[in-house]
Amino acid sequence: MPFPTPRQEWFSRRRLGLFLHFGLYAIEGWHEQDQMRRRIPRNEYGKLLGRFNPRQFHADRILDLAEAAGMEYVCLTTKHHDGFCLWDTRETAFNVINSPCGRDLVKELADACHRRNFPLGLYYSVADWHHPNYPNQGRHHELPGPLPGDEPDWDKYVAYLKRQVRELCSNYGEIRHFFWDINVPQFRDPSVNAMLRTLQPNLVINDRGFDDGDFGTPEREYAKAETDRQIRFSRPTEACNSVGTQSWGYRKDEDYYSTPFLIGSIDSILAKGGHYLLNVGPDADGAIPDQARQILLEIGAWYRKTREAFGDAEPASGLTTNRNVLLTRRGNVLYVHIATPAHADAVVLAPISQEPVSAVLLNTGRPLRTSTEPLPFHWESGKRILTFKQLPRELLTGETLVVRLDFKALPDGGASSAPVEFIG
Repeated sequence: MPFPTPRQEWFSRRRLGLFLHFGLYAIEGWHEQDQMRRRIPRNEYGKLLGRFNPRQFHADRILDLAEAAGMEYVCLTTKHHDGFCLWDTRETAFNVINSPCGRDLVKELADACHRRNFPLGLYYSVADWHHPNYPNQGRHHELPGPLPGDEPDWDKYVAYLKRQVRELCSNYGEIRHFFWDINVPQFRDPSVNAMLRTLQPNLVINDRGFDDGDFGTPEREYAKAETDRQIRFSRPTEACNSVGTQSWGYRKDEDYYSTPFLIGSIDSILAKGGHYLLNVGPDADGAIPDQARQILLEIGAWYRKTREAFGDAEPASGLTTNRNVLLTRRGNVLYVHIATPAHADAVVLAPISQEPVSAVLLNTGRPLRTSTEPLPFHWESGKRILTFKQLPRELLTGETLVVRLDFKALPDGGASSAPVEFIG
C-alpha cells in the first residue's frame, strides 16, 4: 500500500513490529494507567522515581527477541500518560536521568537500532498527568483536576510538547515511526507533524496526533467489528495489541492471550494489507517476562514459515467468494490464509477454476492435493471450481494455516486495483 513519499516506502514492506510499554508503572506491576485507575495521589506516584532502576533493560537483547519473532521495527513509549520521560529531556526533571537508573533508555535503544539497521519508532502521549500546564479535567485518560499547584494552559502545554518531540526527533539519529496517543481535546495543528517530517524525512506518523497522519491505528478489540468485515484496508493501517489481555505495561499476574489467537489476529490484519504492532511490557528490572518472551518466540516460529505471504504481497481476497479464508498475491502466486479453527479439511476457492502448478502448506512444507471439479453449490455456474483437500487434521485447531498456490497465470483484479470491500 503506497505511502506519500518514496522515503516512507520502508513501512510498506516491514509489516510486524514490537511495541514496548515501559515506565514507572512497571514497579507496581499492575497497569500502565495505575495512577489514574487506582486514584494514586500525584505526589505518592512521583515517589516511584526514586525506585526506578531497570538494570536488566538491554537494548540488544530486546532487538534479539524482536528479530527472533520476525519483527521488523520497534516502538518505545518515551512518555506515557503519567508524564515520566525515558530520555534525558531538558524540559522536565521527571525523567529517567533523575532516577537511580540514570541512563537515557531512548538513546540506548536508538543506538542499538542504528547499529543493526532496525527501524526505530517512538511513542508520545499527548495527555500528561504530571505537567502543571496540562488541563486535566477528568475526561477519558485524564486525572480529575486541576490539582493543587496546577496552572492549566493548553497553549503553554503544547509549546512544551513541541519542544519535547523536537528533542526526540533531533537528538537520537534517524526515527522512522512516530506514535501519538490520547489527544483528548482532539486539537488540530498540522504544523506539529510538519515539524516532525522536517526533522525526520523518512518518518511515518499515526493518526492519533494533531492531523490525520499516514496510517490508522485500531487498538485491541475496539475496531474489531469493522476490521473483521473488511477484506482489504482502504488506507494504511497499523493494528496494535498486547500479549496481555489486561495491561500494556507489565502486570505481575497477567492473563495472556493464547498464541493461536495472536497468530490469527496478526494473519488477519496482515492479509488485508495492514501492519501489526504487538506489545510487551518489560518488568521493573527491564526484562521481558518469560511467558511474553515465549509467546513472541512461538509467533516467530510461525511467521518465519509463512512470511513470504505478507511483505510486499497484496491483498487479493476479492478473487474468491469464500469468506472463510483470506488471500494475498504476488504475481501468479496466491497465498490462502485459513483461520483457526478451520471449517473443514478442504478449501473451495470459487470462482477460481485454474489448476495450480503446485500447492504447498507453508506451515509444514507439505504438498497438498488440488482439483478442479463441478461442485453442487456452484453447479449453476457450469464451471469447474478449484479445491484443495486433506489439510492436516492435527493442525486444524492450531496455528493459522497458509497455503501457497503457484499458477501459470492468474486473472487481474482482487489486488491493488480493487476497491475496498466489506463482508455482509
